[in-house]
Amino acid sequence: MTNMTFEKALAELEQIVAKLEKGGISLNESLALFEKGVKLTRFLRGELDKAERKIEILLKDEKGALRTEDFEPGEPEEDDDGEAK
Repeated sequence: MTNMTFEKALAELEQIVAKLEKGGISLNESLALFEKGVKLTRFLRGELDKAERKIEILLKDEKGALRTEDFEPGEPEEDDDGEAK
């Protein structure tokens, strides 16, 4: 999957799912779409795993211990100086 971004792969997977759900395609075409969907799913999972590892690296404290923090989308947290983290 050269030159594939996460967003492009996700959009393509969504199109495949829609085609498979709609039906009306041959068994061979269904199998080919399913196979492509599996490959896209593996690519997306790999990209998510890479992102998770990067986040873990960023969350390690100065002693190398991993701190976990709950992710709450919305307003950025402020530190003691009143600046967004």
